[in-house]
Amino acid sequence: MSEPAADIPVAPGPLDAHPGVKVLRERFGDAGLDPRDTIVRGRAIGMPTVTLARDVLEEAMGLLKSDPRAAFDQLTELTCVDYLKFPQVQPGRFGVTYGLLSTTLNHRLWAKVFVNESDLSVPSVTSLWKGANWLEREVFDLFGVVFEGHPDLRRILTPAGFKDFPLRKDFPLTGKGWRESFRPVTRDEA
Repeated sequence: MSEPAADIPVAPGPLDAHPGVKVLRERFGDAGLDPRDTIVRGRAIGMPTVTLARDVLEEAMGLLKSDPRAAFDQLTELTCVDYLKFPQVQPGRFGVTYGLLSTTLNHRLWAKVFVNESDLSVPSVTSLWKGANWLEREVFDLFGVVFEGHPDLRRILTPAGFKDFPLRKDFPLTGKGWRESFRPVTRDEA
């Protein structure tokens, strides 16, 4: 067995020993948490990724932030992955992914919630982390996921009246012909 790369930390214990996983298990039991190790460059790094049900997402995130054993005071990332080509691997087409950091306890956790096109809504976490505001808007704009309770959910990267979601896997790489209708912007105007 080869040694892990020096720049990738490896957790000493099992994923269930992670403070975030412990806190979630105490409150929700197994409830589909399914903690898995995060893989970086082909190696497990000892940072769990948990799967949360949409109906407990808001409560679980609040618990992860407020419980002093977890103390996830920072939302470092919020994004989405389209699993269109991998339906057998994930429980839903879209995986909304949250990267959490405890700056006081120096640990991280990934949390995911899966949704399908039939109901693309998840609770907003802007009440917990103000930085989620623009991140949720970006996911809404590019994937079409609706964040319930968001204070100002509107598109921020695509032009006014745009109807599609460009980061979905079924969006054509060449676009849908709308690019040709934009007026070119010159260097002096930019």
